[in-house]
Amino acid sequence: MLEVHRTHQAKICNHSQVAESLDRHGWSASKLWNVANYHARNVWDETGEIPDHEDLKRELKDHTKYNGLHSQSSQRVLEELAESFHSWYQKRKSDDRANPPGYRKRNYYDQDGNRVHEEHPRSTVTWKQNGFKHDKKHNKIRLSKGANHKEHPKAWEYMLVEYETRPDATVENVQQVRAVYNRAKGQWELHIVCKDEIEPPDAPGDETAGIDLGICNFAAVAYSTEEADLYPGNRLKQDGYYFPKEIAKCDDSGGKRATRLHAKWSERRTHFFHSLAKHIVERCVEKQVGRINVGDLEGVREDGDGEAKNWGRHGNLDLHGWAFDRLTSILTYKAKVEGIEVNEVDERDTSKTCCVCGKTDENQRVERGLYVCEEHDDAFNADVNGAENIRLEINSDDESNSESSGQLSGDRCTGWLAQPSVYLYDLSCGFQPQTEVVDCRS
Repeated sequence: MLEVHRTHQAKICNHSQVAESLDRHGWSASKLWNVANYHARNVWDETGEIPDHEDLKRELKDHTKYNGLHSQSSQRVLEELAESFHSWYQKRKSDDRANPPGYRKRNYYDQDGNRVHEEHPRSTVTWKQNGFKHDKKHNKIRLSKGANHKEHPKAWEYMLVEYETRPDATVENVQQVRAVYNRAKGQWELHIVCKDEIEPPDAPGDETAGIDLGICNFAAVAYSTEEADLYPGNRLKQDGYYFPKEIAKCDDSGGKRATRLHAKWSERRTHFFHSLAKHIVERCVEKQVGRINVGDLEGVREDGDGEAKNWGRHGNLDLHGWAFDRLTSILTYKAKVEGIEVNEVDERDTSKTCCVCGKTDENQRVERGLYVCEEHDDAFNADVNGAENIRLEINSDDESNSESSGQLSGDRCTGWLAQPSVYLYDLSCGFQPQTEVVDCRS
């Protein structure tokens, strides 16, 4: 069986009865975050190391702020903080200006544009399985209170929340419940995470596709049917230049406009990745692909000595803002639903090796998008060449793969290597085919 997780967004029907209690728990989550943040910063200053979530739990489990939430809810706050510090530590290798996770204490603007000071903002509170009880029949969830908020008799040591979801939503086998404060609406809502098991579909076919991820062309896909697709990342790059500049113009980095710009930028990136992954999977289904090989880009941002690569000001914006891990993750679960297997393969020398004859020469990639093989005097798209080598798994030790040598078997046509189909991203309708044919030899 195929295990999938679905998140259902639910309206709280008895909001007036539970809002105050949810407020207290949201504030407690922010206070715990701030206490743990202060502790982590001190450890960093003293030792140069970042405490992981286990260290934070061990050090803060007896702190009074830890008891403001159910124990598993407090643990989740500390896990999120540890994840944020880890992300900051990775980013600071390439950007000295990167700031560590901030404290949850800020000003914001309400719906009327008035500036509101909130000492401790309402943070999202997560209840794991031991912290809630689900009444499926009556659409109710009982959420455990933190020890600091159990001021009532034992019968009131929990919040009984009545919820309402879409009519077609099936809420069962609940794994996690999150209370999320919607500042735009000024009220709380529930995000209910359910686990479903579905019968895995049969693979669309036995063919294999190869995907080469890049910067100029975010993805190049090669199919064994002698076809290839290119997905330029122009829109993503444009946003990467536009939004930081607009945010920098804001007088207050935490102001209304800057916050709105950050949110919009994040939404557009997320939409791009999901649209791209969806389109690639749909094309693979059409081509009867049962397996997708994706280049493993681990360490791509580092030189051989482990230091961060420096491609200059604009180059670093592209390189270090390259979210290939995120795309691979989204692609994997979308492909799994269609019965397609996704594997990360070694992409060493795939951009230097000719997929037709197997000759390896880094000088044959004469320009960013042009690959010329002197062995047989052919020119084709460099990214498609890399994608085909990834599809063929030229670095594989599996001798049973007849095409793993990096050479196209038989007398196959190579015209598709020079003129792949190009799909351009549109905000309103996703990826659409480019009307003009791209000739990579010109």
